[in-house]
Amino acid sequence: MDRFLSNTINKVDKKGRVSIPATFRPVLGGQGRLFTLMSVDQPTVEAGGVELIEKGEAQLAQMDPFSTEYELYSFVLHGDSDHLNIDGEGRIVLSDNIRAHTGITDQVAFAGRGHFFQIWEPEKFLAYRQEARAKVAEMRKALGMSGGQTQAGKGQDR
Repeated sequence: MDRFLSNTINKVDKKGRVSIPATFRPVLGGQGRLFTLMSVDQPTVEAGGVELIEKGEAQLAQMDPFSTEYELYSFVLHGDSDHLNIDGEGRIVLSDNIRAHTGITDQVAFAGRGHFFQIWEPEKFLAYRQEARAKVAEMRKALGMSGGQTQAGKGQDR
């Protein structure tokens, strides 16, 4: 199965439409709808095909349906989510809720995350990318100092 990889920044047109990156569209497999979830940790929206919702529902199915955790997770997964129609040219119109949550105005940053992708306001995305890279660099240093080995590199720097 293909994955959402890479990142790009696209402009929002005069009608409020933005093109989903061309490399992301085949991963959606011709689906005419994009499912979106508001991130609870960052000012971003997680987006993808039906697999995104199915993975969330699989987690939900493991919870006690009468618990507070279930109620909250169900709300975030279903009540605070949305779906956006994808037109024939691969464009979407961002909802007011998405714009409010992310701060998006005239440009959108798309960042691949494997089975889903994120939709960001570009400056917030660039700041997050810098933060994430710095934290991963620190994690790698900590692994190297403690004699730990990474799975991919088997202890070798990459």
